[in-house]
Amino acid sequence: MSEDFALVWLKRDLRITDHAPINNAIEENKNVAFLYVIEPEYWKQPFSSRRHWFFVHDCLKELEISIEKMGMKLLIRVGEMSDVLDNLAVQLKLTAIYCHQETGGSWTFKRDRKVQSWCKANKLIYFEFPSNGVVRGLKNRDDWSKIRNARMKENKLIKPKTYYGSKPNIKFGNVPSKDDAIFGDQLLGVVQTGGRVEAIKILNRFLFSRGKDYLFNISKPGVSETTCSRLSAHLTWGTISVREVLKAIQDSKNQRSLEKKQTLGRNLVSISSRLSWRCHFIQKLEDQPTIEFACMHQDYEMIRENEHDQNRYLAWKNGMTGYPLIDACMRSLIFQGWITFRMRALLVSFASYDLWLDWRKTGNHLAKVFTDYEPGIHYSQLQMQSGVTGINAVRIYNPIKQSIEHDPNGTFIRKWVPELRNVSNIWIHEPWKMPLEEQAKRKIIINSDYPSPIVDHQIAIKEAKEKLSRVRKKNGFKEASLSVLKKLGSRKRPRKQKKKISKQLSFF
Repeated sequence: MSEDFALVWLKRDLRITDHAPINNAIEENKNVAFLYVIEPEYWKQPFSSRRHWFFVHDCLKELEISIEKMGMKLLIRVGEMSDVLDNLAVQLKLTAIYCHQETGGSWTFKRDRKVQSWCKANKLIYFEFPSNGVVRGLKNRDDWSKIRNARMKENKLIKPKTYYGSKPNIKFGNVPSKDDAIFGDQLLGVVQTGGRVEAIKILNRFLFSRGKDYLFNISKPGVSETTCSRLSAHLTWGTISVREVLKAIQDSKNQRSLEKKQTLGRNLVSISSRLSWRCHFIQKLEDQPTIEFACMHQDYEMIRENEHDQNRYLAWKNGMTGYPLIDACMRSLIFQGWITFRMRALLVSFASYDLWLDWRKTGNHLAKVFTDYEPGIHYSQLQMQSGVTGINAVRIYNPIKQSIEHDPNGTFIRKWVPELRNVSNIWIHEPWKMPLEEQAKRKIIINSDYPSPIVDHQIAIKEAKEKLSRVRKKNGFKEASLSVLKKLGSRKRPRKQKKKISKQLSFF
């Protein structure tokens, strides 16, 4: 144990390119060890799932190879982080820990605080580096965009070519299998391939071909999955950084001919904008960690919790609500782990308004099935689509209207709700309206082979609006909304901004 070792702790940053902790650790230390820890308690949390692990497993197996090419090996450990560090400290002379800041939920935040305390107690230096466009310790949101954009314009960090230090003389450990019992319930469905090679491949495919249909198909279920970038899971688990994607977009613009620029231009501008919004939403959780479990606007607390209907929840969760597009979206999501943003918003809107389910309850289910579960985006969007922020317009989606607009011929519905495969286009969006003789002819009996609507949409949303209206009429509601806006709202303003606060808030 004569040689000193600095430790690079990898979390949701499973790459070696554009990685400040790795570059700085190697620059500043003779010997460096790389560590990834599988924490069993994390995988018991209500938001984690084996689907996430399948993706992470791919990333780790590829990361092992990348680190070996540098002349090093990846330490894999299973256990509680402090215990792992205690054990490593017996085997290695640790001097410092390098890692990225993680804007996760309360579980990872508490874990990080414990590691910081451990370092202090053991006289190790703890270096944390900013992750993507999130700014830690920001006094207010006024300067966030400026800081974020400046960071994105910096040159990306090049991966170290060769590591010349010593290797720790200890057991490196193996990545647990995808079937290991640690990771909860068995997976039913498929998982997007993880790893940096796949991230670069799908990025290039998007930039040079698939992206031309991005905006046209962005809201269409069944089509969007092949025309959207599909980088969300890679950004979530850090096989590629936001800055890398933005640089690649800019390089693509510079290299493209005028004809192709005109074809892809608006699509590339749009995805750049969405990357900015991605950072914006994660910053919300960084600034106010309580949004994981508390409504941004306190007046909305307890409006749904005491009215939870388990039967409605299970029907929504299992794709058996009687609304074809809702059920198709949920079944597709459960099997594939991804669905386009509009359909995600539709699922949350239906659960929150039509079924009056609390976003915290529905949020855990969605977190488990999303391969790209990103806490900062997840909880902010859940609250926005549930109408509990106090600063966003209430957006209630009509499941029938959305079905007709985005799946007019019922192609997506028939794929994921095979009970309806024989239903004609006339009835595919509202099969409960089919005459009995038509049902018999199509071999689909409503309430037997497929449920009738669990609620009447018009009646349900009328009741939901009345409940929300009562909250907005409370004394001090607008003042509290202004406080939320000041802390968490975007600093961009529409050109024709209204002066009245009630109108102003509806833009955010």
